[in-house]
Amino acid sequence: MSVFNIFKKLDEQQTARTAQPVEWLIVGLGNPGSKYDNTRHNAGFRALENYCAHTGQKIDRMKFKALVGEGTLGGRRVLFIKPQTFMNLSGESVRDAAAFYKIPPERIIVLSDDISLDVGTLRVRAKGSAGGQNGLKNIIYHLGSEDFPRVKIGIGHKPHPDYDLAAWVLSRFAADEQQAIDKACEDAVSAAACIIAEGCPTAAQRYNGRRL
Repeated sequence: MSVFNIFKKLDEQQTARTAQPVEWLIVGLGNPGSKYDNTRHNAGFRALENYCAHTGQKIDRMKFKALVGEGTLGGRRVLFIKPQTFMNLSGESVRDAAAFYKIPPERIIVLSDDISLDVGTLRVRAKGSAGGQNGLKNIIYHLGSEDFPRVKIGIGHKPHPDYDLAAWVLSRFAADEQQAIDKACEDAVSAAACIIAEGCPTAAQRYNGRRL
């Protein structure tokens, strides 16, 4: 049984009341459209898509300018969100969903790419600045707060300082990076579940720097 199925089974056992209201938002960042599939900037999308492929979770309903799907994670009812506004406007979807469900920033977990981390490395943070990531920057703007947890997925540094940043984040992972990024994406959702069930300090201790 995969780690995803273990989490899903535990979630189903702990959340027997299907009518339980949404308590958390799980936001995967990326750009919509097939031309951006599997690019480095779409690591947040990839993490949620990987989770869906392993568990049968659906994120296919259009609402809040995003593809959404209700489910359980960490024993709580959550709304999975893939904003369809393009990265720089991701905050619009998050703001609208948070307002609708009355979710405070501390219960919004964002999965995003990070160029400062090696491919396959994770970094859990309870809050903080955008660190140059435009999706996070827009979420901070629309929420009016930096106080939301995030799981950063390493996509690797630029090959050299003069390499165009946009070209790098919109490039695809090399063949020898696929195993590491797949594992990181799997662990990113597990880290989000840990944040919900046990808190950010425990998730950070368990997943930060995790590699194959």
